[in-house]
Amino acid sequence: METKYFTISVYSENNVGLLNRISGIFLKRHINIESLNVSKSEIKDVSKFTIVVFTTEDWTRKIVQQIEKQVEVIKAYYHEDDEIIFQDTALFKIASHLLFDERQIQNIIKASHAQIVTVSRDFFVLAKTGRRHEIEDMYHQLEPYGIMQFVRSGRIAVSKEAMPIRELLAEIEEKQHL
Repeated sequence: METKYFTISVYSENNVGLLNRISGIFLKRHINIESLNVSKSEIKDVSKFTIVVFTTEDWTRKIVQQIEKQVEVIKAYYHEDDEIIFQDTALFKIASHLLFDERQIQNIIKASHAQIVTVSRDFFVLAKTGRRHEIEDMYHQLEPYGIMQFVRSGRIAVSKEAMPIRELLAEIEEKQHL
């Protein structure tokens, strides 16, 4: 079976300890989490985990089934890259003098569609949003000039197809009132 990237979306109640139990599911199977993002979702009081893994579809399906067994989890889905719209964000901290002394830095910023977030006497900070390979390309272009600090977010993603999470929650609520 082919190994590739999968994005797992998990809708859940926001309870202490859930992240630890979910990460344990990956640990037991010796599958590395490539990126992880947790935020509130489009539904009040429901959190969304976005987890990226590099494995087979069979392993991904098994992981999603295990995640759904957690009491607080409402629903989990997995997607291939062509089924979602996704982005990463990165921040680059660079010595300020390079912005003026190295013309190529300005060309890199312009070509990569990065934004200057802040400039101080000692450093400036660039923000780059895009696909992981775009951020890595920018990193490799800036690396010879010296990167003081670098950080990249976990993937954020929305599915191209509707995920019927609202309908599922409505059904659950309706059953509770019966």
